[in-house]
Amino acid sequence: MKRHALNLFLATFVSLVALSFPTHAEEHQADIVIYGGTSAAITAAVQIKRMGKSVIIACPEEHLGGLSSGGLGWTDTGNKTVIGGLAREFYGRVYDHYDKAEAWKWQDREDYGNTGQGTPAIDGDRRTMWIFEPHVAEAIFEELVSEFNFEVHRDAWLDRNEGGVTTSDSKIVSFRTLDGDVYRAKMFIDATYEGDLMAAAGVEYTVGREALATYMEDWNGVQTGVLHHGHHFGVLKEKVDPYVHRGDPSSGVIKHVSTEPPGDYGTADHRVQAYCYRLCMSNDPRNRVPFPKPEGYAPSDYELMARIYEAGWRATLRKFDPIPNHKTDTNNHGPMSSDFIGGNYEYPEASYEEREAILEAHRRYQQGWLYFVSHDPRVPESTRNQMKDWGLAADEFTDNDNWPHQIYVREARRMVGPVVMAEHHIRSNIDVPKPVGMGSYTIDSHNVQRYITPEGHVQNEGDIGVHLEGPYSISYDALTPKKSKIARISSFRFVFHRRTQPSVVFAWSRSS
Repeated sequence: MKRHALNLFLATFVSLVALSFPTHAEEHQADIVIYGGTSAAITAAVQIKRMGKSVIIACPEEHLGGLSSGGLGWTDTGNKTVIGGLAREFYGRVYDHYDKAEAWKWQDREDYGNTGQGTPAIDGDRRTMWIFEPHVAEAIFEELVSEFNFEVHRDAWLDRNEGGVTTSDSKIVSFRTLDGDVYRAKMFIDATYEGDLMAAAGVEYTVGREALATYMEDWNGVQTGVLHHGHHFGVLKEKVDPYVHRGDPSSGVIKHVSTEPPGDYGTADHRVQAYCYRLCMSNDPRNRVPFPKPEGYAPSDYELMARIYEAGWRATLRKFDPIPNHKTDTNNHGPMSSDFIGGNYEYPEASYEEREAILEAHRRYQQGWLYFVSHDPRVPESTRNQMKDWGLAADEFTDNDNWPHQIYVREARRMVGPVVMAEHHIRSNIDVPKPVGMGSYTIDSHNVQRYITPEGHVQNEGDIGVHLEGPYSISYDALTPKKSKIARISSFRFVFHRRTQPSVVFAWSRSS
């Protein structure tokens, strides 16, 4: 009987293993293959088709558009006059959508006013709108796919194991996805936030912050003592104690405070700025879903938030930025909010399985934070009453419990090319060689770590915001790898929202 059970188990196991290997792998070929489903991927594909070339997008995502359709609808634009090309066309399509009466399902257009209408695009002939709902952005990207008739292969995950990317004479020839399919092209574009194809191809990159001395900068590396925005503990009326029993280090540290030393000012480290989900909330009772209580929720996990309220914090709702139809693009704000500080250090280099666990931890943290702020008696009654008006938007992300499909990967891998765009480039201290694009947003980073000061108090580190005197140019040589590295891979960021790392990588498999 035992032998029969064992044989049955082994037969079942072998069958499952056999099913896990592709049985009908296909080969796909185009002039250009794009890996990734972000806004940059769709934009690049449109331009390729306009140039008369064939293109295929292979992406892990089911939903296209990345952060632009994933909750980041309150666009940080800097100087709008430098936004042109296909990005301008996207925002023009947003305007066209909201120019129709049927777009205003939950709100009168007059009630919303002109917020988000912005200014005319740089040609002055077509209006643009910079603020939009997630499903509207996704619909525009899908519209572009249909209009320009290019292939999109979804749920196609790059095989990041050895042999997943084939090269010859330092040129990319093809890559394989986990389903066994092979993609061949004359050119490859990595349009992921993580830079997975770039890394698998052997391109040089870094993760974390460079030291000030690396590129002779003022605002890089560990930034202890720098308090630019209001996202730190210096905004509170009182200091916050980090210990379980206040004043007693031997009692241990409360959750979400690191015991690691922050590092010396200006030195390099492995850390990356915090991620969060940009939530789309609604205060319309007809379109509002209560904030869920995540599995394993424990109020004690948010002891730090309770102490922040004790110290006088009352600005919880300040970054509930309004988008059409009584909704928000909700971003991090204050000493402790939606940013899961320290929860993402391993994400850039992590395996798919490890990333999934990291994403789940971020979801639980953020849902738990919302539930705590909405329900816990230690939260001021005025704040809890305000939060009762809000919930997740019922008509957004309907196949994912109204939760965004895409986390905000603010930075991950950073390519090291012939030119690395650094502070002196964007502050216009030197000429940028071979300019091919423009940017205008401030030098901006969210917090990187939360630590204990030498005086025994909680503090955040890494949040900086430095004003720029004007727009800056982006060098072509910052978009390509060093010639000794694989092919001609480059990174290019289309201006849909602010980012600190490029989100598109080009790889030529022939000399240019």
